[in-house]
Amino acid sequence: MLTRLKLNGFKNLRDIDLQFGPFTCIAGPNGVGKSNVFDAIGFLSNLSNKSLIESALSVRDEDGRSRDIRGLFFKIGDSFADEMTLEAEMIIPEQGVDDLGQEAKASATFVRYRLRLGYRNTNGDRTAGPIELREEQLSHITLQNATESLAFPHSTSWRRSVVKNRRRTAHYISTNSGNVQVHQDSGGHGRPRRYLASSLPRTALSAADAAESPTATLVKREMESWKLLHLEPSALRSPDDLTATPRIGSDGSHLPATLYHLAHHETSNDDRASSPIYTDVANVLSDLLDDVRSVHVDRDEKRELLTMFVTGRDGTPHPARALSDGTLRFLALAVMTMDAKPPGLICLEEPENGIHPDRLSAMVELLQRLAFDANEPINEGNPLSQVIVNTHSPSVVALVPEDSVLFAEPFSRFDDGVETKLVKFACLDRTWRSELPQSRSFPIGKLLSYLYPAVRRSLEHQAITRVIDRPDAQLELFDK
Repeated sequence: MLTRLKLNGFKNLRDIDLQFGPFTCIAGPNGVGKSNVFDAIGFLSNLSNKSLIESALSVRDEDGRSRDIRGLFFKIGDSFADEMTLEAEMIIPEQGVDDLGQEAKASATFVRYRLRLGYRNTNGDRTAGPIELREEQLSHITLQNATESLAFPHSTSWRRSVVKNRRRTAHYISTNSGNVQVHQDSGGHGRPRRYLASSLPRTALSAADAAESPTATLVKREMESWKLLHLEPSALRSPDDLTATPRIGSDGSHLPATLYHLAHHETSNDDRASSPIYTDVANVLSDLLDDVRSVHVDRDEKRELLTMFVTGRDGTPHPARALSDGTLRFLALAVMTMDAKPPGLICLEEPENGIHPDRLSAMVELLQRLAFDANEPINEGNPLSQVIVNTHSPSVVALVPEDSVLFAEPFSRFDDGVETKLVKFACLDRTWRSELPQSRSFPIGKLLSYLYPAVRRSLEHQAITRVIDRPDAQLELFDK
């Protein structure tokens, strides 16, 4: 779980400090920079298991993908900053395995991870990449500080179920005089392993293993699990091979394999379509579509394919390729709610895409169901799953809990006489975020303008009546 994210110098994000709860909705107009928060989360996730250069090249630009690493750094006029910092506070699993299947147990489950990266002018030197590691730190957050650091409303039983700490010394990874130091996880006083930061092709965290660095290994696993969903209709519609991975991909791929595995992993009767999981998914899907009788995955042994079907009330089965984009997105999220393995952090852009306005409330409710209940201890029935969405839709903002909203607002300021375009994030008054020292409030006037943009105005010199201007379409917002 990602509880806090601090960014400085990544794209147009400067001096950003965001805190997250089980469910967060980042709202604002297109192009303001709210998607850059997701890009930063994805960048950190990739840095946990890929090289610096691979991670940088994986970050998209406005056209989809970026090959200009310089563009990741904050821009002032025609020049770029040469440094960025990314800091994340997170809750990690207490146990897990490393890349070789070796068991790891964390000595602390609430940690802070910080990176400082720089842009390096290689001057044609192909042995040195254009991005370098300048600082890396991983430290634990004490039980005493956990109460203050976890700002969102939660029960004591929930906090005690996720925050464990047997760590005595402060750091797992630190940086001193340009050297990254990996400290003993056991809390002993042996000499740390040292590496010259500027020469490292990847983070020290990405090389962690269970034998020497079990806590760092589980931090790595947590960050790897952060999923940025870009649900693509073509991927959602595709059938799967019988040997496909039974986990939904970031683009929505492997939906049939995932549902089939959930429905049949405890039974050998593979060709039946009567699993309780199928029934549960169909019930969720019926909140979106009235014409749903059942859902199942067909196993074709001859072609070695798994194909998703939704059967209507008239008994007609419809393959995934015949379903609408909105139905497929809803179906993918419904399957995620059935997975006993917690999906971790899910970031979803514009959940309203392809969804009829009448069904938006069902979509928002489904997304909230994916998130954990902070009033109950974490267990199999309440996995530590977290959801962050971003949207420009007033309809979505109107439906989410008031304390879940962060509004992204563009603003400009001058640095050395040069105008720079930035983004700031604001919350609503009288919510838990408004009590934070760094918080900004979103005025009620702006909120009303955001929620009801189509206000009545006179159209002089035009013989046009908008739909919202019809007397019988007027909404009385206030009784007094």
